[in-house]
Amino acid sequence: MNIGAMAAASGVSAKMIRHYEKIGLVGASARSTAGYRQYGERDVHALRFIRRARDLGFSLEQIGQLLSLWQDTRRSSAEVKRLAEAHLADLDERIRNLTAMRDTLVTLARDCCGDERPDCPILDGLASTPVHPDGPKREPSR
Repeated sequence: MNIGAMAAASGVSAKMIRHYEKIGLVGASARSTAGYRQYGERDVHALRFIRRARDLGFSLEQIGQLLSLWQDTRRSSAEVKRLAEAHLADLDERIRNLTAMRDTLVTLARDCCGDERPDCPILDGLASTPVHPDGPKREPSR
């Protein structure tokens, strides 16, 4: 199949298919005598795998590792689980940081009257909260 059919079958855009080939995430496609990319069912499965992994938030590097493990019939499931658990830990940390950001914004918005006065707790909070390199600072609730 050509790249358009491949994109439709895999749910991955033609642009992303070319990108994945360029960075080596998927192997270079076979070419017709006219130079057009040609794909098979195996390629569709690999791109669907990549798409699903991207939907779950895995990085391209992690997806490369997962693809290698998926294609290796002698793999250890422990390696796959280690990658998944590391990704889960990263997601949990990101969720904690997003929750802290949300909590801070809820507090700032709640404390702002939103009227015609110039004083604004939101702007005051943005101006006074120090930036922490390890994530957002959780503001105490009032």
